[in-house]
Amino acid sequence: MSSALRSKMERQWLCLCVWLHTTGYLTDSSLFQTPPRIIALNSNTTEIACVIKSEELSNQGIYWYRWSKGTKTFQFIAFATMMNRYTYGNGFKDDRFCISKDSFRKSLSLKILRLQPSDSGTYYCAVSQSAMLILGNGTELSVVDSLPPAKKPKEEELYPKKTSNCRNMPRSSRNKKGASCSSFIWAPLLTCAVLLLLALAVVIHRFQRLRRRLRLHFRKQVLK
Repeated sequence: MSSALRSKMERQWLCLCVWLHTTGYLTDSSLFQTPPRIIALNSNTTEIACVIKSEELSNQGIYWYRWSKGTKTFQFIAFATMMNRYTYGNGFKDDRFCISKDSFRKSLSLKILRLQPSDSGTYYCAVSQSAMLILGNGTELSVVDSLPPAKKPKEEELYPKKTSNCRNMPRSSRNKKGASCSSFIWAPLLTCAVLLLLALAVVIHRFQRLRRRLRLHFRKQVLK
């Protein structure tokens, strides 16, 4: 089979696989990509890992493709063999798109240097097996000029303030029920004050009785 015919067949299979994958009808856990989504700054560097979980596919070469939602087209980025030989597609050069291999993790990574807005898209790693392509879960890359600001929690959410029922009332209701709120606050204080006075009165009464007994006892002792 000629290379041109083989390339045409693989592109047809890829087009069908990408369409099925993006519509949710094709899933395969043999290839797992991380992370699922990347938001990177312009001119920075990012990296996408493709882990091969199947032993049957561990000796196969890895294809890298980019799918553009805007133009509804896919582009062939590169093909990497297990012998560290690379073939790049048109418009993709090894000075910006670098492929590295991790034999221990059975993974290949695609590193993109000096990111550009045109690099945005969904990246897929793929393996050719039995005249068809098996795709990974995909990684969506968005290249932006500035990262969106992180949402800071409000002070009320971190330290919620405890408010009384009187403060939560409308101003009109607060004016009407000001007396009830005041009595609600002062009632426990008045109760405590009354209890203290009663206890003090009991103590004074007992002290006076004890004093009288001591006087009588002293007089008896003198008369004797």
